Amino acid sequence: MSPAVPVGEAPLGSLVAPEPDERPDLWPSTLRRGADGALVVGGRSLTEVLADAPTPVLVLDEDDLRGRAATWASAMFEEFWPDYGMAGGDAYYAGKAFLTTRVARDVLAEGMGIDTASRVELAVGLRALEQLSRGEATGDVADEQGLDPAHATRLGLHGNGKTEDEIAAALAHRVGHLVLDSADEVDLAASAVRSLRETGEYAPDETGSVMVRLTTGIHAGGHEYIATAHEDQKFGISVASGAALAVCRAVVDAPELALHGLHSHIGSQITDLAGFREAVGVVLRLRHEVAQATGWTCPEIDLGGGYGIAYTGSDPVPPSPQHVARTLADAVRAVCAELGDAVPHVSIEPGRNVVGPTTITLYTVTGLKRVDLGDGARRLYVSVDGGMSDNIRPALYDAAYTALVANRRPAPGTAPVRARVVGKHCESGDVVVRDVDLPADLAVGDVLAVPATGAYGRSMASNYNLFTRPGVAWVSGGEQGWLIRPETLEDILRLEGE
Repeated sequence: MSPAVPVGEAPLGSLVAPEPDERPDLWPSTLRRGADGALVVGGRSLTEVLADAPTPVLVLDEDDLRGRAATWASAMFEEFWPDYGMAGGDAYYAGKAFLTTRVARDVLAEGMGIDTASRVELAVGLRALEQLSRGEATGDVADEQGLDPAHATRLGLHGNGKTEDEIAAALAHRVGHLVLDSADEVDLAASAVRSLRETGEYAPDETGSVMVRLTTGIHAGGHEYIATAHEDQKFGISVASGAALAVCRAVVDAPELALHGLHSHIGSQITDLAGFREAVGVVLRLRHEVAQATGWTCPEIDLGGGYGIAYTGSDPVPPSPQHVARTLADAVRAVCAELGDAVPHVSIEPGRNVVGPTTITLYTVTGLKRVDLGDGARRLYVSVDGGMSDNIRPALYDAAYTALVANRRPAPGTAPVRARVVGKHCESGDVVVRDVDLPADLAVGDVLAVPATGAYGRSMASNYNLFTRPGVAWVSGGEQGWLIRPETLEDILRLEGE
């Protein structure tokens, strides 16, 4: 008789991770089971992957990443095509999800821009543009518009509390989206432009192109910590209070600045598009008010990111890029018709939806502990060689994940057992997967694959308990390499002072 699960939990057997062929949206597109029952990804068997990249390790399917980037870029291009009565559309990859120079090159080469949230992220984007402009990734000299790092129109910089130096760096490279987050940043941007004129980096009458981030009052998505459009939080400028209109007027009045557009971001891990439709109305109505007040109509709006993905077999299949783009296009068309305004250029910023499903994290099972919970209920605690230092999201957001035995199929007829996959850190909240049904024959030395870890896993990793952060390997066409090398003890000690 199968052991019972604690009262209130899902029935035993209902939390088995779906196989790649059962939920392809959950896993990298090239992932499959090999003839020996082990996973194969990017044309590399699990044995081959682990020979060059021992656990714990994140493995990114580069073909999947490029395909997802191309799909988002083409969906926005088509739905906002001028011949359809629109004014063009772009997708900027939200680099905060996960960014390296190679990742940046991949998404840029497939037609996306890159949205950055720090000086270093911007530097990585500029480095990728420079390499592409020299043809380093393709072997050809690239001359596509937007690949010149001196005029980085396919990059953006946003974030709160930016310094004048950070703003000046974005202006000096003429990024396509410099998103101002406060009235103070308007003054900083104007000052930066004056300095750039004085040094000759800007022509005497050249202006800095900026956008203004709005707080729309629309709350969408998951955990409170990733909701970004309600009034009482650090991002954006309130539309409802009139502050956003005042800031937009200040930008229009500043002789150093040009108001390129309005920016909205309503949250993260959103699978219901109703919030985006509502945000379109708020943003476009403010655009209309700005035009009435100043005579200037913003040529672009950016509707941000937050498009969700599936993390477990219980999650719904998320909306496709084509469905998202069409929904936004229909909403923009309808609101502009109502207001009698010309449609703007529209951009969005998907991040986790691009990179999240491309990546799995592989862990080795290091310990098994069977706990009797009373009333016949039991739980198997599965210790692995990683934990909250390589994926903080379960501890930070109560995020749910699942796990699959990667090195083999379970023996026929093996019953499932309710399990909790935990890490090696000195915290009771160090949970990798809170609830999953794993085969009862699970053994120390087995390898588990956790899907959908490409976004915010390695980018939020830490050295808690002085764990070294894991590497991220890319796989493609039977080849493999490092996007980020795994840290070593020497790397940690090298940063210490005397």
